[in-house]
Amino acid sequence: MGTILVTGANGQLANEIKIVVPQHPQFQFIFTTREELPIENTAAVKSFFEKNKIDFCINCAAYTAVDKAESESEKAFLINADAVGNLANICNIYQTKLIHISTDYVYDGNANTPLKENSKTKPVNIYGESKLKGEELAIEKSPSTLIIRTSWVYSSFGNNFVKTMLRLFKEKNEIKVVDDQYGSPTYAADLAQVIMELVYRMNREKKFSGIFNYCNEGIISWFEFAEAIKVLTSSNCRINPIPTSEYKTAAKRPQYSVLDTSKIKESLKIPIPFWKDSLQKCIQVLNAG
Repeated sequence: MGTILVTGANGQLANEIKIVVPQHPQFQFIFTTREELPIENTAAVKSFFEKNKIDFCINCAAYTAVDKAESESEKAFLINADAVGNLANICNIYQTKLIHISTDYVYDGNANTPLKENSKTKPVNIYGESKLKGEELAIEKSPSTLIIRTSWVYSSFGNNFVKTMLRLFKEKNEIKVVDDQYGSPTYAADLAQVIMELVYRMNREKKFSGIFNYCNEGIISWFEFAEAIKVLTSSNCRINPIPTSEYKTAAKRPQYSVLDTSKIKESLKIPIPFWKDSLQKCIQVLNAG
């Protein structure tokens, strides 16, 4: 059925996609790091696409240091926006279907009901602005692009909230975690499976594209997330809930960025796992490792 290019090969999501590769023998997968394929470099990407017939491109490459982005806006926009536009343009030239990964941070956090794909976007930080610009450029340069907005991504790979909590539980007797920011965690392993479902759908239906939200079921605060990690790992660390006003960060965070996933559930006819069930799976993987 063709060749799938996955960029950002060292990241959480790409590593989870690597695990599902054996389930999809009809596809050849090529994973590239930024060093191997700098997607902002037009000549390098064109040369790569000329040498390899790419049918699908899953763009997992991203600048994800939310606080650092406030002082490195040029770098954030280069990777999250300009490079995405460049990749989309070349995908369009070579008739490659692009699946681009975006974020709940494109919203301002002022909602109080789950956000739909057509809800108003208004980022409150540089990272969110750069990701929104990437979405816009991807659709402008390649109208057949499919964008997945996801939230609070974690995995047994890379750096994320779950692994940070596990480290802090070992290092400290007591920690503070924000309890007035609400969202839905996303286990990258679940997202990897859904991305492959989307690939098959795009393969069957040439005009299947647009924006889709994906996260695990359930709405929680960061504090509740931390508490669940503590329970599942039998930690004795005390977690104190604090308001955002007490936890100063360089970048402002959206207070409420729960994604409405009804569109992807209806389109793919799939159930979405409850966040706590997926968290348990991830912790089992970490313990086994």
